[in-house]
Order: sequence, then C-alpha cells, then structure tokens
Amino acid sequence: MKNKGRREFAICCGLLLWFAGTACAEMAVQTCFSPQGRCSAHIIREIEKAQKELLIAVYAFTNDEIARAVAQTRKRGVAVQIVLDREFDAANEKSQGKFLEEQKVPLRRISGVKLTVPEKEPGLMHQKFAVIDRKIVFTGSYNWTRSADNANDENLLWFRDAGPLAEEYRKVFFKLWERKG
Repeated sequence: MKNKGRREFAICCGLLLWFAGTACAEMAVQTCFSPQGRCSAHIIREIEKAQKELLIAVYAFTNDEIARAVAQTRKRGVAVQIVLDREFDAANEKSQGKFLEEQKVPLRRISGVKLTVPEKEPGLMHQKFAVIDRKIVFTGSYNWTRSADNANDENLLWFRDAGPLAEEYRKVFFKLWERKG
C-alpha cells in the first residue's frame, strides 16, 4: 500500500509540474510558509475577490476568519461548495462546518477512501485545496486553522491564471463531492 501511495504522490507531482510548465505562460506561482507568513491573509484576500465559484476541500477548517470570508462570499452570490473530513469535523469543536452550514454554505463531510481490508478504518479526506473562479488554485500542506498560521510549519502555494490546473483540481473536487460518506 505504501508504494501505491508513493506512486500516486509522484503522479500528482508530475501532473502539477507538467501543468505548471504547459499552462498559460502568464501563470504565476506564489508561496507562503507558516507560521511566520500568515497564509490565511492570502486565502482571505483571494476568497473576497471571487466572482463566480469557490470550491474548497480541506481536512481541517477551524479558522473563523476564513470561515467568515467564505460565508460573505456565498452571501454575495458566489457559488460555494465545501468538502470536509467527516471525522475531523465531528471530533473538533472548533471546526467551522456547523457555522458554514448555518450560513447556508453547501457542505459535505466525507471520510477517506474505504480500504479493501475489512479490519482497517477508512483513511482521511486529507486534501487541502481551493479553486477560485476556475483560474486560481490554492494547495499545499496548509490546513485552514489558527494553528497553521501561528504554530505549525506548513506551506501554501497558489497559482494565478492557472485554468488547466484549476480544471484538474475541479475534477478531483467533484469526485470528492459525489462520494458517499
């Protein structure tokens, strides 16, 4: 199983590099490293600029500032959909899932892929990405939490004018969205 995970990771990295190299020549890539970078400010800034669509798939979402920006974006009429990890959301009282649902943000909680070995628990829905208006992609190890901003060593990449890359992430998002539990 470890080799399969490594192979999938290598394929994802290869696709990312390929899309970065073949996408529009004007695609820009930016980075943020926490805890010193306050990466949430970059996420909030881009969410506030969203005009048509915001898709979010994150394992841990406890940052209330980002959650408020998402709720406001939805109220402005932007189509917003969120996928969270079911187990993290249920076990963490600071998870923003309930708040976002109260704000009428379409949200699904899912577990990771079910394993074929009966005695094993399902994995995690451990994605950490967002797609904005089919042209901006956020990805990296950065969880959408206060700890990610203030305590953890995490990284965030965002790609602007990244249409082809955004489409690949949209495909993954909608596969997650359609997954049952």
